[in-house]
Amino acid sequence: MDLESVKKYLEKGGETASMVNGFPPKFLETLIMSSLRVDLIEPGRVICSMIIPPRLLNSGNSLHGGATATLVDVVGSAVIPASGHIGLTGVSVEISVTYLDAAYADEEIEIEAKALRVGKSLAVISVEFRKKKTGKVFAQGRHTKYLPVASKL
Repeated sequence: MDLESVKKYLEKGGETASMVNGFPPKFLETLIMSSLRVDLIEPGRVICSMIIPPRLLNSGNSLHGGATATLVDVVGSAVIPASGHIGLTGVSVEISVTYLDAAYADEEIEIEAKALRVGKSLAVISVEFRKKKTGKVFAQGRHTKYLPVASKL
């Protein structure tokens, strides 16, 4: 691919910018989370499931890596208050995802987030993605968040 083709590929969103700019705030979270169901919530652990909707597919017709990373962020963040932390769920310091296999449209998946550590100023979360039918792990995520320290004033 020549450099001009790369540029055109990256700038193709400019054609629809006026439409996209009209989307409501936090639209990305809504787009990703509207299929999510909470199956279990207990101290330090949250399990959700979803049937993968076609809107979350990549060009290879499997769950998009960006959607997976967003689910690591959102479901992982939910474990922080579930661990007893009072206050904001903080800001991401690091998110990593290891993709082990593909998951496809209309496939039911399970997302399990576990708090590895929730301290005064830092939380570390592990998120595992499994195919519900087989239990096979297809992605693993790690999420580290800075937790704002409450003011003593």
